[in-house]
Amino acid sequence: MAEYAVLAIRGQMITDEEQIRFTRAFGPLETLPSLGMGRQRPTRLPPEMYDASNLDENNEIAGPDSVRAKFNKGNELFHSDSSYNDLPTSWSLLRGHIIPPEGGNTEFLDARAAYAALPEDMKARIENLVVEHSIWHSRRRGGLTEVTKEMEEAMPPVQHPLVRISENGRKALYIGGHASHVVGWPLEEGRKLLEELYQFAIQPRFVYSHRWQVGDLLIWDNRCTMHRGTPFPYFEYKRDMRATRLLEYD
Repeated sequence: MAEYAVLAIRGQMITDEEQIRFTRAFGPLETLPSLGMGRQRPTRLPPEMYDASNLDENNEIAGPDSVRAKFNKGNELFHSDSSYNDLPTSWSLLRGHIIPPEGGNTEFLDARAAYAALPEDMKARIENLVVEHSIWHSRRRGGLTEVTKEMEEAMPPVQHPLVRISENGRKALYIGGHASHVVGWPLEEGRKLLEELYQFAIQPRFVYSHRWQVGDLLIWDNRCTMHRGTPFPYFEYKRDMRATRLLEYD
């Protein structure tokens, strides 16, 4: 993991409980946030799991007006899981339970390689910058307009360094879909810089696209990668993906 940051393990026909137990072997589990939205997560999965599917609590495809469909649209932006938390996700473990016949790849970019390829003057420019991250920033970009004051208060924005050190000592960009603006900069100027870095990082030379098979278990380090789900016929095919996450801790 320290060297490659993304591992793909085929043929893991395991239960939810086995995935949870395997994840716990590496550290504390990240728990589901309330988001100020009441019971927004389906009850079909154990409470320790994140539901990364297009399904409702009855295992049927969620409709276009559902919060789930609007929420998932934000996942098509490259992002790092839970960068909107003070203690964000370290590793994510995602298992393919039902795979659509077309589309729905998960793409990963190596934020270490992207940083290393930056011009030296850009590296110096961003070295000590701090970025504000917010889940509502990415969800608004994905089309979720019904963000209430209660939701904002339940998940307020947090701040993280723009450049961080990965497990093997390499520097990495820590940006992505949840990154709203640069702290202390004029809003539009900071967003222009973040968009410039984002467009640089998502070049194909830094990206691996994973075509899922049933039973695939993917493990990745969110501290030095970004990922996104690619589009598929969302309202035609079921896509059931089940995630567990490790909480970053000192």
